[in-house]
Amino acid sequence: MSETPQSTYPPLPVMPNHVGIIMDGNGRWARGRGMLRLAGHRAGVENLRRVLRAAVELNVPILTLYAFSTENWTRPEEEVRGLLRLLAEALGKEVDELHRNGVQLRHIGDITPLSDTLKQQIQTAVQLTRNNDRLIANIAFNYGGRQEITKAVREIVREGIPAEEITEDVISAHLYTAGLPEVDLIIRTSGEYRVSNFMLWQGAYAEYYIAPVFWPDFGKDEFYRALKTFSERDRRYGGLNRA
Repeated sequence: MSETPQSTYPPLPVMPNHVGIIMDGNGRWARGRGMLRLAGHRAGVENLRRVLRAAVELNVPILTLYAFSTENWTRPEEEVRGLLRLLAEALGKEVDELHRNGVQLRHIGDITPLSDTLKQQIQTAVQLTRNNDRLIANIAFNYGGRQEITKAVREIVREGIPAEEITEDVISAHLYTAGLPEVDLIIRTSGEYRVSNFMLWQGAYAEYYIAPVFWPDFGKDEFYRALKTFSERDRRYGGLNRA
């Protein structure tokens, strides 16, 4: 990810402040090419660099990427080890360049099961980029929406907050995304129509866009198409259009 040029795409009348992406289809992408699933995950990591660059070019302020769910541990051990290795490799190769390009990396999820080395890599990347403001990129690794809400409730109980003082704002303040706006647009690649335990609280009123391509093929054109579709939506938040 080198210096990002000015966008060549027409500006949109409405832009989301926060975009979430369920990066789906790596395995099927690889299988369709006669390759191992891990090769698809590697292609997915390579595409992540392109999408981060596109997010900067298209002026998306906040991007949350669903990289590894709390349920993904049930996958074959070899695949899980490969995914952890890919995360470590990506952190080792990409963080300095992301930092130079003004990307602030954040991790959302539970790092407890990860190795001490991987934990340190994540913490170092977060600390290095903490003051960048060109793009906030949340990497959801070992993340699950239910797990996140459960964690928030436990913290609220431990803090002794009385039941009558527990509001939506209090719960939001105990989520991994505390201090960030709720997600406006959730994109899922691969053509699947599932939420998959992603940002259940933050996405209560998000618009969804289902991309018909697997994640490794989700490029800047498809990203812009999703943003354009969002700009044309009529968001009512449970109310009626006042027009």
